[in-house]
Amino acid sequence: MTIDETMLAMGRAARSGAEALRGATADQRTAAIRAMATALRAHAGAVLAANAADLAAATRHHDRLMLDSERVEAIAAGLDSVAALPDPVGAEMARWQRPNGLDIARVRTPVGVIGMIYEARPNVTADAAAICVRSGNAVILRPGSDCLASSRAIHAALAEGLEAAGLPACAVQIVPTGDRAAVGALLSGLGGTLDLLIPRGGRSLVERVQAEARVPVLGHLEGVCHTYVHAAADPAMAAAIVRNAKLRRVSVCGSTETLLIDRAALPMLPAIADSLNGCELRGDAEAAAIVPMLPAREEDWRTEYLAPVLSIRTVRNWQEAASHIARYGTGHTEAIVTEDAGTAEAFLAAVDSAIVLWNASTQFADGGEFGFGAEIGIATGKLHARGPVGPEQLTSFKYVVRGNGQVRP
Repeated sequence: MTIDETMLAMGRAARSGAEALRGATADQRTAAIRAMATALRAHAGAVLAANAADLAAATRHHDRLMLDSERVEAIAAGLDSVAALPDPVGAEMARWQRPNGLDIARVRTPVGVIGMIYEARPNVTADAAAICVRSGNAVILRPGSDCLASSRAIHAALAEGLEAAGLPACAVQIVPTGDRAAVGALLSGLGGTLDLLIPRGGRSLVERVQAEARVPVLGHLEGVCHTYVHAAADPAMAAAIVRNAKLRRVSVCGSTETLLIDRAALPMLPAIADSLNGCELRGDAEAAAIVPMLPAREEDWRTEYLAPVLSIRTVRNWQEAASHIARYGTGHTEAIVTEDAGTAEAFLAAVDSAIVLWNASTQFADGGEFGFGAEIGIATGKLHARGPVGPEQLTSFKYVVRGNGQVRP
């Protein structure tokens, strides 16, 4: 079979898998996710051996790609967390009665078949599978070639768990090749069998998916996240939050890339800079006059470094900070550090990003930290889902109307 023929067959099988998941009970879906976790733990050795092969061939992304026993257990624990979440399928979102006696309910329903395209993160294989099963959706997984062996080993365990729980393996499939033609097939919609695409990776991947997809796309292009230190910030808290927001993991999309600091808060900057040991600083003239650093250029305010590099800009007040975010941000995650509740609430209301935080690190931009068990990505669009995408965000809804013989005049 050609790649196109293989992909079309996968789409048809996924549609069958979606019907099976939709018809399953919440308890069956829960049992399936737990069985997936059990199988993953049982096959941890095979997963680590496959990951070693991926690492040996890789030229980049080693931190994202690398698995060890602790990370495999963390992936399995994430599956357990998703299994423990409330099942969203069939849940009533609202219900009301009309004067004519019609009873109308808005009820959550699965999206259908989801295509997941991702790079260098084998854990996404399990996260996406679990969230899709929990929400009653079938999924076709297309990992990048750099994590293909790891992802296939993880998928083999997940498929075993699904079947052990009495659900078809076709509900969670993995593209068997790293050929980019498979991505093109997914973008085409697989003959109408695909309902939604979710890209998770670098700018070039997401731009291609958003530009070429013939089905709806859920995802984000970049995470240019900001932490704003207000004049009324607690200095020790500001230093701790900025350090964590930038350096806990520099490669995640919730890492702070730009520090905005009030002119009146500049005396805090030396302590903040000391906390950022090992991080390259690039700032405007006012910041550089306080702490030696490289001069920031216009492009720095738009850059997602994904590295130990931080740009620093001085602002007059929270309004100027919000204006900077509106101009240069990507709608992902922003934080304010202040002891002034009024300023904090004004900032939270004014900044139109998927996630806004007060006195907390931007690295909390994560589905697990939000109580979703795991996430399939962070959505920065304004339609359907926004922010961490968990099981509830992968449902749509339908209206269920109950009558007793009404006809419309």
